[in-house]
Amino acid sequence: MLGPGVISGAADDDPSGIATYSQTGAQFGFGQLWTALYQIPLLLAVQEACARIGAVTGKGLAGVIREHYTRKILVGVLVLVAAANTINIGADIAAVAAAGHLVVKVPFWILAIATALLLMVSEVFISYKTSARVLKWLALALLSYPATTFIVKQPWKEILYATVVPHIELTFAFFFIITGVFGTSISPYMFFWQASEEVEEEEATHTPKRRKDGRPKLGRHFLRDMRIDTLVGMISAELGQWFIIITTATVLFKHGTTTINTAADAAMALEPLVQSFPHSGLIAKSLFAVGIVGLGLLAIPVLAGSTAYALAEAFGWKQGLSKKFQQARAFYIVIVLSMAIGLLLNFIGIDPMKALVFTAVFNGLAAVPLLFLIAKINGSSRILGKRKGGVLSRTFVWATFGVMGLSAVALLYTLVFRHSAH
Repeated sequence: MLGPGVISGAADDDPSGIATYSQTGAQFGFGQLWTALYQIPLLLAVQEACARIGAVTGKGLAGVIREHYTRKILVGVLVLVAAANTINIGADIAAVAAAGHLVVKVPFWILAIATALLLMVSEVFISYKTSARVLKWLALALLSYPATTFIVKQPWKEILYATVVPHIELTFAFFFIITGVFGTSISPYMFFWQASEEVEEEEATHTPKRRKDGRPKLGRHFLRDMRIDTLVGMISAELGQWFIIITTATVLFKHGTTTINTAADAAMALEPLVQSFPHSGLIAKSLFAVGIVGLGLLAIPVLAGSTAYALAEAFGWKQGLSKKFQQARAFYIVIVLSMAIGLLLNFIGIDPMKALVFTAVFNGLAAVPLLFLIAKINGSSRILGKRKGGVLSRTFVWATFGVMGLSAVALLYTLVFRHSAH
């Protein structure tokens, strides 16, 4: 029963996520650790709503928006999703290349091009489900963070307090990073990806019977299995965030390293895990590189696929990663173009690590209007009928919109205040 939810959760801790959580721990110590706990019900509510919208309507989010909202709203949604995803793809390609460069001394630009080409070829000619099975094993390198957490002596009382009791600083730097933390966890691409993947899951497991209105008749246990799948994926994602922040706070922040400028700086957080081995620095870099490369290769196709699903739903193209290239040409061309444009962003002189955090912040801002639409659809009897969100679902989806909206407003306010002070 584990599928789209678990892949979404794994992709949630993509290189942009790892970089943002690492910077959070290095810059603020345990100060933003509470976000990992309080994001669980928010992230879970949003992803469950998106998955249910896809399953109940038999359409992705863009298809639902196209059917029930104006063309202007649809175009605005497509622009936001395509822009956020393309920037994220560019940053993740850069991260994979930078991480690879820690171990293989090949020029950055060659590794970036090789990454993009590998992903283009594999996504067009190899089933994504096949490659995802392999890549999910590489994601186990993330276990090096909890392993490091338990090896290093930790102030567990302080950690538990910081996890439960929110800490807020009224500064631009604090709200910049926390907007990134929310944005890399509750990301636009995940909304569209999981909704569309649930539709594919229905088609893959059984050809759904159709009601008179053309919607799928869901199997007896489909929604239950979807919720378990989503629960496992989202809790795993937030546990990953929690351990990364703890590790970087203990190893980097406590020892005076408060800014992560390179992949090598981020890899230093794993050195205590292997310090008893010869060449511990190289081993730590290799562990970090395997994790970044594995998660990057898992997440980039999700990002490109999310854009392709949205555009295909909006324009009525044939779609789906289960289809061959000849069956869904426009869908796959969008995927290739997304990766190509993302690759080109790496040749305009942007620093890879800064780009990862900027991407997370951009996602945090772009998610706000999309969450408003999801909340409206989730509570609509006209669109979802009896399967509309219950009281808890509607409350938490609207709460997510409110929290991320306030975070974005606070970021913009502190930015204006900072400039006016100068």
